[in-house]
Amino acid sequence: MPKLPALTGGEMLKFLEHEGFVVTRSRGSHFRLKHREQRLSTTIPIHGKEMLRPGTLLGILSDIHMSKEEFCRKMHID
Repeated sequence: MPKLPALTGGEMLKFLEHEGFVVTRSRGSHFRLKHREQRLSTTIPIHGKEMLRPGTLLGILSDIHMSKEEFCRKMHID
């Protein structure tokens, strides 16, 4: 099982936009995203160059119904 990558909130935001999510609103440093076609949504904290904590990243993946393996495969991590 591959190890989760260290990503900033901004990097995760770009990944999700590539996957079909759009920002619907923001409040402070938290951005709410919804998928264009599916009924999926999540919130991403963006605190400058600070890395997302592993639990936060797993929570985001759970929200969008994506496994760690699928995420790593799409991020090209072996």
